[in-house]
Amino acid sequence: MGAPAAEGAPSGAGYNPTVESPPHNAGARRATLAADTSPAAEALQVAIWRRMSPLEKALATSELTRAVYQLSMAGVRSRYPAASERECFLRVAVLTLGRALACRAYPEAAALVDP
Repeated sequence: MGAPAAEGAPSGAGYNPTVESPPHNAGARRATLAADTSPAAEALQVAIWRRMSPLEKALATSELTRAVYQLSMAGVRSRYPAASERECFLRVAVLTLGRALACRAYPEAAALVDP
């Protein structure tokens, strides 16, 4: 592992050091992250991720999770315009957890009926 961050440096400094030697599978092709992204753009994105501190990665993940939840709620609201806020929440739970787990976590989800 890299050396600890210097005093006064951000907590993530030095956490993701650049590896100078090639990885054990240097000749192997890495899977593409997104089919619609050029290799150059993908390499840039991976480089940015590697420079991010753990806190920055956690914040980005949290923001993306929140955005996906909001989009899911918007989709449920558009499909069930008369649904209460609780019903919308339960429907998102069914979408994200699956019916069985959602019903175990939220027993009232079992009463939801799809049109």
